[in-house]
Amino acid sequence: MHSGVHWRSIVARIDGIAQSVSTSSILMIDDDADLCGMVVTYLKDDGFDACSVQSGEAGLELMQSQSFDALILDVMMPGLNGHEVLRRLRSGTMAISPVPVLMLTARGDDVDKIVGLESGADDYLAKPCNLRELAARLRAILRRSSQTPVSGGTRSQPLAVGNIRLDASARQASQEGQSLSLTGAEFSILQILMEHAGSAVSKEVLMKSALGRDYLPYDRSVDVHVANLRKKLHPSNADGTPIKTIRGVGYQLIDTESGF
Repeated sequence: MHSGVHWRSIVARIDGIAQSVSTSSILMIDDDADLCGMVVTYLKDDGFDACSVQSGEAGLELMQSQSFDALILDVMMPGLNGHEVLRRLRSGTMAISPVPVLMLTARGDDVDKIVGLESGADDYLAKPCNLRELAARLRAILRRSSQTPVSGGTRSQPLAVGNIRLDASARQASQEGQSLSLTGAEFSILQILMEHAGSAVSKEVLMKSALGRDYLPYDRSVDVHVANLRKKLHPSNADGTPIKTIRGVGYQLIDTESGF
């Protein structure tokens, strides 16, 4: 009897988390009004609270007075393009800078994808995009940025590797006592590397566990997120970074206190 109650409570808690992700507020910034109307309608039918504006300037102005759980941001727009909007969001001068961002890029334009990720985007999707995949990508970045652990209510134990501390339940990370400003993707990658400190973690594992999708050849998403993460971490070894590249495999977080 107690076991049944226990499992019902866990299922109810997980259902509540899934519902909170689905009803998250989404802002789409894209100068294509027809596309915005189609995407917003689809997302609303799929359980999201979605709206749109047709310029970068309008998007930034709206975000000053209204909070959103995630943004869909087009790259090619007149006036402020997507890269400039993202740069302003991630500059640290705006309180809304941590909001997760999914960028829409021109099909096959790897430069836009890499620049977007380097500027702090959490994920990208090429136009024209499949709306089901768009919704799935949004749910993935929302789960990464969620402060509610999906573990039956049990708070995960904080991690400590060298001078880096990470509390997954509170979604907080610090180094030498100084808070680290990380995107959802960067936080998830750091968490996985810390959980396997001293061991190599493959790009396939990082892509699947941290970004929520399968690894594909020539997809540099993990590499760019790791590069951004390295820039935010202080040097802790002779190479100047606590994250070591393991050629042909992936990445390893060096545990300086353990000597490897």
